[in-house]
Amino acid sequence: MDFSQAVHGFAEQVSTRLDKITALAADGGLDAAVELMTTTIESGGVIHAFGTGHSEAFAMEIAGRAGGLIPTNKIALRDLVLRGSLTTDQLGGSSLERNPDNVQELWELSGIQAGDLLMIASNSGVNGSIVGLALLAKEHGIPLVVVTSLEHTMAVPLKHPSGKRLSDVGDVVIDNLAPYGDATLELSGGVPVGAVSSITAAYVAQLLTIGVSERISADGRRPPLYLSANIPGGDEHNSALEQLYAGRIHRGT
Repeated sequence: MDFSQAVHGFAEQVSTRLDKITALAADGGLDAAVELMTTTIESGGVIHAFGTGHSEAFAMEIAGRAGGLIPTNKIALRDLVLRGSLTTDQLGGSSLERNPDNVQELWELSGIQAGDLLMIASNSGVNGSIVGLALLAKEHGIPLVVVTSLEHTMAVPLKHPSGKRLSDVGDVVIDNLAPYGDATLELSGGVPVGAVSSITAAYVAQLLTIGVSERISADGRRPPLYLSANIPGGDEHNSALEQLYAGRIHRGT
């Protein structure tokens, strides 16, 4: 397989999955998540989004970007260093995302409260911090929307002491359609390449944002959306709406 063939092969792998997600959304397959998100915003709540590793990209699509919803908050493991008790030496590698022992502090730093919503993305759906935070959400009665690869998560060993996967805990579970191992192409020698989960999860995030915005605007109201900070008036528009959620949303690193 030369580079041109690989490019076209990867494009086909991506477009096939995006077409399936598009059809799912058009048939109402994302409506349950959209409804939870809309209800949260309309009741004055905040949508919190969490992901580790490359799945943090999903949280970045949900929270704090141009065209995105303002009452959103991104949770990240580095919050444990920036605002918590861990040191920078404890942040590196994958050990922190696999460790369920720090999720109570992460929960407390997040500021999640009654009336809020938690969204978690994880391709594998088995790491300790991911499942641990999901279980805390259920313990506190917080609705949970999950984005994961059902093919991958059902094929790997469980890692959390509860014996649960992320998909076992979610009120709404959305399949990102990534294959086992995430990569979609196999080069000579059997080396896999061309991961898709970040692309499909980002697409899901944008479809959900569009769905919520459409529902709010259908009633003649203006959805609380960010304007790009790089256009005239963007900062002023965003700051005025952010003040409505002062202390409840964080726009750090």
